[in-house]
Amino acid sequence: MSEAGPIPAGDLLARARERLSAAPFAPPRREALLLLGHVLGLTEAQVLARPERAVPAAAAARFEALLERRLGGEPVAYLTGSREFYGRRFAVDERVLIPRPETEHLVEAALAAPLPPRPRILDLGTGSGCLAVTLALELPGARVLATDASPAALAVAAANARRLGAGGVRFAAADRYAGLELAAFDLVVANPPYIDPAEAGSLSPEITRFEPHGALFAADRGEAMLGELIAGAAGLSPGASLVLEIGRGQLPAIERHTVPSVLHVAAAIEDYAGIPRVVRLERTEEADRG
Repeated sequence: MSEAGPIPAGDLLARARERLSAAPFAPPRREALLLLGHVLGLTEAQVLARPERAVPAAAAARFEALLERRLGGEPVAYLTGSREFYGRRFAVDERVLIPRPETEHLVEAALAAPLPPRPRILDLGTGSGCLAVTLALELPGARVLATDASPAALAVAAANARRLGAGGVRFAAADRYAGLELAAFDLVVANPPYIDPAEAGSLSPEITRFEPHGALFAADRGEAMLGELIAGAAGLSPGASLVLEIGRGQLPAIERHTVPSVLHVAAAIEDYAGIPRVVRLERTEEADRG
């Protein structure tokens, strides 16, 4: 930028919106407002209310630097360091997957599951901790264990739990069900990797270049992890639930994986686009199979 002094916020926004509109991956123009508000420590409404507000040169330079990174494809959540989930703001960075609105359906399915007054909940592959923390806060009597194979992700999740006051969540390094006694839990939740690696070319560079691939992609057309989680959940006690987020068109695969297991599909929840996005599987009595 050539200006040496303060610049009106409205001018910065106008130029940034033009640049966003010209970007090949078509980011929303509103992101200019999000980034400027982040730099200034203001809400979007506060920035819009005073377009004549003088933005100091140093702040304008920080805004321009963030805008350049956004135009390079870096997700806004990583630039601002947070993303809202179920009414709470979670810190996120490149160590964890960015929480999506459709994952809130997983929380709704978990809360609707038949649970005792003080449920024991396991969150597999916790990432940012958005599921474990949300369930602990929505179910004050819950005892939650959040696991992840990534120590870096566990650090993010634990920090979110501390900041949001979810003192009832414990964290442990674990890969899938390794070392866990599943019979001790009333509910298991997971947002596992379920994207077919063959689909990577059709995804936005925001996803493929910046978010952790281990949290996104799974072998066998994206079904490998789903199958492993269903097979391993045989260790649950009768009546316990496994709630999973799944991809587009994967409900038949879930039903196929349950055939040789002791689980059945108790509920399937559609996302805002009408796509089955979350399934709740329930552990049956052995005699109920068939």
